[in-house]
Amino acid sequence: MLVIGVIVSALGIAAGLLIDWFPMAASDEAKPIDTLWDVLIIFSVPIFVLVVTVVLFSVWKFRMRPGEEFLDGPPIHGNTRLEIVWTAIPAIVLVGLCTYAFLVLRDVEKADAGQPVKVRVVGQQFAWSFHYMGANGKEIAAASPQLYVPVGKQVEFTLQSKDVLHDFWVPAFRIKKDAVPGIDTTYRITPNRIGTYPIVCAELCGLGHSTMRGTAHVMSQRAYAAWLQKLSAGPKPAAPAQAAPDAKALFTSSGCAACHTLADANAKGTVGPDLDKVLKGKDPAFIKTSIVNPDAQIAPGYQPGIMPGNFSQQLTPAQIDAIVKYLSDVTKGG
Repeated sequence: MLVIGVIVSALGIAAGLLIDWFPMAASDEAKPIDTLWDVLIIFSVPIFVLVVTVVLFSVWKFRMRPGEEFLDGPPIHGNTRLEIVWTAIPAIVLVGLCTYAFLVLRDVEKADAGQPVKVRVVGQQFAWSFHYMGANGKEIAAASPQLYVPVGKQVEFTLQSKDVLHDFWVPAFRIKKDAVPGIDTTYRITPNRIGTYPIVCAELCGLGHSTMRGTAHVMSQRAYAAWLQKLSAGPKPAAPAQAAPDAKALFTSSGCAACHTLADANAKGTVGPDLDKVLKGKDPAFIKTSIVNPDAQIAPGYQPGIMPGNFSQQLTPAQIDAIVKYLSDVTKGG
């Protein structure tokens, strides 16, 4: 058992350390968290192997033989010293690992000396919206449907929910936390790699949970400052002639294609109604109401609250009108 346990433990630890468990790391906090994971692998694999080896050996060695169906096992008196040892060693290991985990948690939650970038993250079935502070210290009126943060500067997220429990998670940042209705929760990360990374909701929040996705953009500090200034200035009104050509792409990028079926956009979502069917013969006023106030009229077979009600905040009036016109045009023929 000892030889088998040592060999299998060595192989298990090697496999556990070689497997690429996580996506690319994109924050300062990712490295100590990944190291904590490796330490847990190193300790947990031998314990798992020890238990399984003893169980399998006992199943084989002390199995019932023919003719022993009605026999009881011999009386065995416990070994007090052995029991103390196998209780004390796991206790010491657990206390050590918990202490190490606490130190890592305290380290990754530590605030930097400088002023962090503050982002208010609002979760709502089934979308995220991001609110930023302007240069005047006040929150910018316009919200962003995607996350933008500067590289090399600590970001403090304040998480809120408008309806049910959500969980804001950028796997590349490693840290995640619940957005709880009525409570503000916070955490900090320092992005260290420029790029784009997926945002997911890690808490089952309803029928459209799987579509509650977003994108985190880590930018250079100069590019971030320019983007923030553009957000502060507000959206520029688009000419009507320019809105329609972008409407199809806007339908996809705003998340509509993830939940709805629409043949013209090659969308095959099933969370919400099939737009080719439910919008056939509907006028633009009905379509617009369905976007800005989706619970005003619920399609048969669906429940209220599935579609986010904040598209009027995430999209400009010109963008909404463009999507309305696009949907009206492509569903006329059914």
